[in-house]
Amino acid sequence: DLRRREWALLQCLIARPGKVVSRERLASELFSHDEPVGPNALELYVARLRKKLQPDGPAIRTLRGLGYMI
Repeated sequence: DLRRREWALLQCLIARPGKVVSRERLASELFSHDEPVGPNALELYVARLRKKLQPDGPAIRTLRGLGYMI
């Protein structure tokens, strides 16, 4: 059971397997430009998605300063 933004995040990462997806790109995919976004919003969605994918789903790696990779 994934929420809309969790599903969008997963799709964005799966579209580029093994490649780093920048935080900026993910944020632009998940949030509209006129929508106020908290500084930790993306991390919150990544954490929720990781929790839902465990233990059998794909792993989401954080590459500090670069972005995320699946």
